[in-house]
Amino acid sequence: MLMHNPPHPGEIIRELCLEPLGITVTDAAKALGVSRKTLSSIINGKAGISPEMAVRLSIAFDTSSESWLNQQLQYDLWRAEQHRPELVVTRLSAA
Repeated sequence: MLMHNPPHPGEIIRELCLEPLGITVTDAAKALGVSRKTLSSIINGKAGISPEMAVRLSIAFDTSSESWLNQQLQYDLWRAEQHRPELVVTRLSAA
């Protein structure tokens, strides 16, 4: 079942991981081994969480990589479902 309007994973990173620890984007990017631009794009909802980033986040925040990928999947799927009425698709069935 789809979550109703799930947050972008970047919002979770900012609000539940960085802010409570008082960590800046620059410091978090350095700890994750990525550029500030890369992390900033994710936090601002401009980029998604890749499998590699999910592993990096799981190591840094002692979480599971699957949880990060699942959050991204839920977000992407919810957004795609918003455009369902616009899709032109023919239903296929056995003859």
